[in-house]
Amino acid sequence: MIRQEEIVDNLERLLEILPQFVRETIEEEAKSDLIEIVLDLGRLPEARYQDRFVYLADKEINREHLDMVIKRLGDFGLDNRAGIERTLHRISAIRNRQGEIIGLTCRVGRAVYGTINIISDVIESGKSLLLLGRPGVGKTTMLREVARVLADEFLKRVVVVDTSNEIAGDGDIPHPAIGRARRMQVPRPIDQADVMIEAVENHMPEAIVIDEIGTEAEAQAARTIAERGVQLIGTAHGITLDNLVLNPTLSDLIGGIQAVTLGDEEAKRRGTQKTVLERKASPTFDVIIELQSKQRLAIHHDVAQTVDLLLRGVEPRPEIRERSLSGEVEIVQESDLEELVSERPVTIPRGIAGSIATGSQSSQRQEPIRVFPYAISRNRLERAIVDAGVPVEVIEDLNMADLVLTLKGQYRKMPKRLREAEARGKPVYTLRSNTKTQIQQFVTELAKDEESQAVMEAERAVQQVKMFGESVQLLPQNAYIRRLQHQIVESYGLRSTSIGTEPERRVKILSDTP
Repeated sequence: MIRQEEIVDNLERLLEILPQFVRETIEEEAKSDLIEIVLDLGRLPEARYQDRFVYLADKEINREHLDMVIKRLGDFGLDNRAGIERTLHRISAIRNRQGEIIGLTCRVGRAVYGTINIISDVIESGKSLLLLGRPGVGKTTMLREVARVLADEFLKRVVVVDTSNEIAGDGDIPHPAIGRARRMQVPRPIDQADVMIEAVENHMPEAIVIDEIGTEAEAQAARTIAERGVQLIGTAHGITLDNLVLNPTLSDLIGGIQAVTLGDEEAKRRGTQKTVLERKASPTFDVIIELQSKQRLAIHHDVAQTVDLLLRGVEPRPEIRERSLSGEVEIVQESDLEELVSERPVTIPRGIAGSIATGSQSSQRQEPIRVFPYAISRNRLERAIVDAGVPVEVIEDLNMADLVLTLKGQYRKMPKRLREAEARGKPVYTLRSNTKTQIQQFVTELAKDEESQAVMEAERAVQQVKMFGESVQLLPQNAYIRRLQHQIVESYGLRSTSIGTEPERRVKILSDTP
């Protein structure tokens, strides 16, 4: 396994531009985890680290100090950023209303080799990849290393669209940290989308690397690039995938969201209201990675399926990976996406109350639905079952349960009992809260399911009678359900009768042949 090797990128070059009294103090401090140095007019200079900050002097910063730093730097761009040639350091300015600089943030730029061994398999797959995470968690550092690995190790034609010279450093010659990758600088931040398209049209890249996709135009340009078959590696404003779903400007990156009105039958089939949210198109990015820390990340391997489930109220668990101090990568949580898509329904399941029997010899009796509640009020659940009058039984033995009912907050934590339930293949359904209303709604859905299931059974049996000309007996039902089934049979021009005694009484659909 590749060990992570961190190289501080010419920190002395950054220290050279600072006032001497600030520089001398920093040189005495630990510098390996230094993030930035802050120089604000009329305030004490600060050094900021990952989890702390240090005042660098008892003397306040004045205009002379700021002017000296600015003179050593040169001009600031329209984005109020400047750099030091052939380094990755970034200096950002704060201005007053008159346009004068009254504060400087001197960000330490580092090239860190080996940071992407934790996602090397995802990079090698050739899929388009989006990195999300809070500021300072290492998105740009990882992006820089991705560009180098794609160009040097996978021998791809890589173009870096570098809006603020943050990926490949300041100056005309890009920093060695991006390897053989080529760099296109962006004259103004508003031109980033145009340069992205220009990169594809003029330079035939196999992969494009772009930092901070933040506008609708940039999101559209990213879609254009992905649709042309180019692997796109980028970052965006946001911490989690949920942020993009709720962001109207950037939602196109995950396919876009639209409200759709369903027909009555389709709404009934899905078990939802008639107006639902759906994804408009295929996502621009195939994979999204949430950087939770520098050594821990969450991977959504199939953005399309994940977004579809989120819009239906289901939160899939992403794959979570961690890297140890020795560089070993461990998967600490497996994704459950494949299980959710292939097996688990996203609403109250049709058919959980019992199987559909359409054979003429069927005599299977409908058993009650056995529910194992976890962190759910048992008393409220039992009262709701009595009120709804449905064949549901609350049990204490997980092995005997047909399904598990818990709270969404508990499901996110995934305690041992729920992990055990999923390992045994038990469907787990969640409620937002442990309220009487939420529990009643769940039980009501089970009641609707029982009725719907009985109707479907009758309709399928009718088709079987018409096709094979043989009588069919349905499952035992109560009087209300049997009446519905008789009406369905009559609507198809067939005859039916009820046979047996309670609680085994059932509908028999008669054939036309004697």
